[in-house]
Amino acid sequence: MKNHLAKQKPVHTWTISDVGEWLCKNGFSQYKELFCDKHKIDGLALITLTIEDLRQPPVQIPVLGDIKRILAKIKTLRSENSCFDSNASPKGKLNLKKLSVSQSSSSCSDEDEINSFSADCTDYVNPRKMSPLEEDMKNAVVSVYFRTFVSFIYMLAVFLLASFTLAVVHDRLPNTSDYPPLPDVFLEAIPFMPWAFYLCEVCGSIMLFFWCIIIIFHKHRLVVFRRSCALAGTIFLFRCFTMYVTSLSVPGKHLDCSPTKYGTFYNRLIRALEIFTGCGMALQGVRTCGDYMFSGHTATLTLLNFFVNEYTPRRWYYLHTFCWLLNIFGIFFILAAHEHYSIDVLISFYITSRLFMYYHTLASAVQISPSDDRRRRFWFPLFWFFEYGGPLVIKNEFEWPFSFDIFINLFTNILTFREIQNFRVLAHKNSQEKMFEEK
Repeated sequence: MKNHLAKQKPVHTWTISDVGEWLCKNGFSQYKELFCDKHKIDGLALITLTIEDLRQPPVQIPVLGDIKRILAKIKTLRSENSCFDSNASPKGKLNLKKLSVSQSSSSCSDEDEINSFSADCTDYVNPRKMSPLEEDMKNAVVSVYFRTFVSFIYMLAVFLLASFTLAVVHDRLPNTSDYPPLPDVFLEAIPFMPWAFYLCEVCGSIMLFFWCIIIIFHKHRLVVFRRSCALAGTIFLFRCFTMYVTSLSVPGKHLDCSPTKYGTFYNRLIRALEIFTGCGMALQGVRTCGDYMFSGHTATLTLLNFFVNEYTPRRWYYLHTFCWLLNIFGIFFILAAHEHYSIDVLISFYITSRLFMYYHTLASAVQISPSDDRRRRFWFPLFWFFEYGGPLVIKNEFEWPFSFDIFINLFTNILTFREIQNFRVLAHKNSQEKMFEEK
């Protein structure tokens, strides 16, 4: 009768004698005196026991196997009773918030046990309320790899759009005979150097090489690569608007920029593909006209410089100084080649540097205070899509990107494939010989 009563009663209402009966039934009668007589453990105390309670004084069970088995039975009790009967009174429910306060000095394993306990309960009051950002991270269904792939496609699509915009604005250029180059203080002070634009692209190529090496060996390479694609795509998307809305006259008479050169849509598309495949570089034989008001070369130089400085340790000051020199001299070479007005370079440097700083400042702000995540999601949808669910403030740590296990598995798979092929050839040969003997 007593056993039947213990089964019917909710666990948290068990008496000390009910706990003793439960211990004897499950083969732990040797601990009945320790639990019931010495420590007065009732049902409520039983279901809140953790591994540290059983392992450390005053209980201190010496047998590890018994500790694990008792915890397994306690976990079964929790799941069978759903922690509490739904018809039980609210007074009978366990308040985990009070429990967490009273055990605030317990170890991490205690918290893990309590959290696993609360996961099985339907009427629990979770002592730690998750922030909206943490809930979004937990419930995110978009993988990190997918978002990185989307950022790469976003950047490529914007580059292709910028190439097509260049082909369009070329036909909208003012006639050089009617509209000569505009007055510019720097261009008037710096003599024309026809080779300077190539040196500018050499500076950018060197920094691009550094940046590719950093991405490959950075521990958080996916985050770094995703941010570089997102920022580059956004900057060049804004550049498309500035190029299209205002057409300035060419900055130098040496530029051969006759309008109506790519009048049809087909010719513009072919020209856009030429610019896209040549990366818009004079070193690749691509010469563009009409991309004024926002210098693309300055944006690229500045963005690469800031990324190299941001995602390398501070002690690498030689590399940082070298990249700053490449950035400054690259801008000087643009002006020396008379390929852009001074205002083009200034606007490009300012917008690129500000956008880079705003993006990373926002990431730091979200890391510190995630409470306004819904507002950030509304005002910065691209940032929210590319960044949520991943690390926001990352350490500049580097690692070898390739594991020897990959090569070993690849080599093993190749050998296994060859063995299978040899076995198939041998089996086919034996079957042919058998058929020949039968004939």
